[in-house]
Amino acid sequence: MSDVFSSLSRRALMRAGAALGTAALLPGTARAAEAVPGDGTLSLKGKTIAISVAGTDHFFDLKAYQAQVETVKELGGTPIGLDAGRSDKALVSQLQTLATQKPDAVIQTLGTLTVVDPWLKKLRQAGIPVFSVDLPSTNVINTATSDNFSLGAQLALQLVSDINGKGNIVVFNGFSGVPVCEIRYTQLRAVLKYYPEAKIIQPELRDVIPNTVQDAYGQITALLAKYPEPGSIAAIWSAWDIPQLGATQALIAAGRTEIRTYGVDGTPEVLALVKDPKAPAGAVAAQQPSVIGRTAVLNVARYFAGQTNLPSQTFIPAIIANKANAAEVQRQLGQA
Repeated sequence: MSDVFSSLSRRALMRAGAALGTAALLPGTARAAEAVPGDGTLSLKGKTIAISVAGTDHFFDLKAYQAQVETVKELGGTPIGLDAGRSDKALVSQLQTLATQKPDAVIQTLGTLTVVDPWLKKLRQAGIPVFSVDLPSTNVINTATSDNFSLGAQLALQLVSDINGKGNIVVFNGFSGVPVCEIRYTQLRAVLKYYPEAKIIQPELRDVIPNTVQDAYGQITALLAKYPEPGSIAAIWSAWDIPQLGATQALIAAGRTEIRTYGVDGTPEVLALVKDPKAPAGAVAAQQPSVIGRTAVLNVARYFAGQTNLPSQTFIPAIIANKANAAEVQRQLGQA
């Protein structure tokens, strides 16, 4: 696949991405996709687009949300921003309100599928086009998301490579109801199937919201007391990188820097730790939340322009940042 990419010009790839509604990238060229264009005719003039988000306290969520608001305005539409503040009750309430207000379209960013999906269905039944970010559902027209299948497998492969295929692995697994987290976890298990000397410590840990960093710090500190010998734990994995941040801080405080941590998102604080040769952050799958949010809005505009055959999911590539390339990934993502 890399040979195919290298044989095409970046400009040609960007044209292809614009036509398909995806951010086509050469491997490792995240910045080029931050300005994913429309096709020159896209417009949301006169349209009201509701942008509902589970919360904006996390780097990915905030950047995806901001990109949606900015892109709706850029295309001449009126955005209505709704932030549930990580409350399922508030999220349901704001979706109920939208069913009554009847905006021209709704974009839902994240959420527990079993909680959100019945209300997405009600919106659809009310004749409101529904789109999503990182929330695949049969009740949405299109989901803009990272290729979580690929990034989950790649992150797992980076982990097993770093630990030479053996050792005890601590896993945070508190959000199986969030489809993207479940996919990443499933990919981890699929890879570990072929590395029988790498085992997940039971019981698995549960990450929480809010106070994620502090909670992960506390859980890892307690676990290190149960596994005091160097080499007794090889790695710590989480489906997003805020637990990774707390876990990495706990390892540094305990002097257990032989253990490596792994996560997903590319939050600036975590990417900086991956870059630091002395820090025990092994790798992070750096997503492109601004590109994902922008793509979601462009797909809404494409739908209104008559492109009703949009794919059910538009996949945006992520980049595995490790000790060798973290500085370059920071630069590409504008975090340097």
